[in-house]
Amino acid sequence: MAASAGPALSREEVDRALARLGAERDAVESALLSLQDHPGLRLLDGAGLTGRTLERWSVVGQGLPLLWALFDRYSEALASARAVRARRAKPGGPELAELSELLTGDAVTVPGGAPDGPQRLGAPARLVERVSLEELMERMNSWYATVLEVVSAADAVWTALPARIDLLIAELRRVQTLAASLGVRSGTHPLGDDLEALDADLEGLRAEVRADPLALWRPARVPAQRGTVPDGGASALPSGVVDTERFDRAGRALDGVRQELENLLRLRDDAEERLQGVGDLLQRADATLAEARRARGEVLAKIAATEVPAVPGPASALRERIVLALELRQNGQWYRLAPLLDALEDAAAKELARARQSLTEVTQPLAVRAELRGRLDAYKAMAARLRVSEDPVVLERYEKARWLLWSAPCDLRAAAGAVARFQQALRPAPGEPGAGAGTAEPGGAGYGDGTGYGGAGPSAAGYGGAVQDRIERDGIGRGGAAAGGEPADGQAVDGRVQGG
Repeated sequence: MAASAGPALSREEVDRALARLGAERDAVESALLSLQDHPGLRLLDGAGLTGRTLERWSVVGQGLPLLWALFDRYSEALASARAVRARRAKPGGPELAELSELLTGDAVTVPGGAPDGPQRLGAPARLVERVSLEELMERMNSWYATVLEVVSAADAVWTALPARIDLLIAELRRVQTLAASLGVRSGTHPLGDDLEALDADLEGLRAEVRADPLALWRPARVPAQRGTVPDGGASALPSGVVDTERFDRAGRALDGVRQELENLLRLRDDAEERLQGVGDLLQRADATLAEARRARGEVLAKIAATEVPAVPGPASALRERIVLALELRQNGQWYRLAPLLDALEDAAAKELARARQSLTEVTQPLAVRAELRGRLDAYKAMAARLRVSEDPVVLERYEKARWLLWSAPCDLRAAAGAVARFQQALRPAPGEPGAGAGTAEPGGAGYGDGTGYGGAGPSAAGYGGAVQDRIERDGIGRGGAAAGGEPADGQAVDGRVQGG
């Protein structure tokens, strides 16, 4: 039995209720027409759905026909009420009682059950129910919100992802073509395997978007809340976001592969020039080693030294790797050439540095001899400024130092001692004229005539601390004259060649 409508409405209340219910009826009709034309609804009706979308739509998809059925019941009840109101301009008590029952009582028969949900636990299933117009409007609002949420979410996913996935797949095809031109293929190079995995992932994502869009939808509220039809049409924005994590991850991975392939492409364009650069470095290294071998022979002939380092031979293994690099370049195997060429450039630079170091070590004795000769000339100029160049002791020590430095093979240890003694002969003895603050001291003080001692070279002490240390450190001059310097008076000097 229908529930009582309560006290009868007045004529004014009836007229206001009819106007309000009529406006709500028009709003419902407009919203249902918009929902029926919604692109998401058409796609859901025609798509081969799977997964979460199929499960959800199998229930919610019944909502639109049910909404139209409820709307028809609502329209019929409203039309009946309007017919009763139209009987008389001023309805009496019986008419007002009937209108009150139609407008506020449970006067509308509808199918039983709640939208998208089971009956209450233990409650008997009901095929039909009698509800008021207000309850019927709430039920339509609830079904409408449920259907609209699913339709809008599916449409949002279909709008956001398929076109972007197709563009990314097109870019993937372009990158795959580039990879094939560089010899990068699946099973032979990691980049080829990455491209194949990206292809499978994007194809799977595209298929999932088409068949199960709700799997990629993250709603902002769960479950769907009731809304009102007049305030939100079928074009209302869905409450949630499209999950693009897999798409974004695939895009980043494809960008990384493309960058590596572009590096290989630059390598293909620059490979010849870079290989030529490696060859030039090796040629310079060979020339430097040849110069070191020639210098070593000169040192052995001109310097009385027993520890001249040997000169290494050319790097034959490096040349074999260059031949391999040329073969890889000819065969277009750029992905294998890239690390090999980087290693070759590094090895060639190290080979040149090794050759230069060998030349420096071999020519060290000649550099020491040249330094001693320069110092001897500087001390000779000093002697001339001091007007002691004709002094017998000074002259004798100069000749001995010069004889040792310009003889071959040269005993650098003895020559260093002779140069030091010649420099010491330039200092006035204590008590002689000129001795004092203006005289040359081993520490490098200035002369009384204003000439800086430092301009002619370091003092004997400084000389012994520099050149002598180098001679002892490098083992130069061992096995020459007696330890301590020049040959003793009367010592034979046969075998020394002047002018070495």
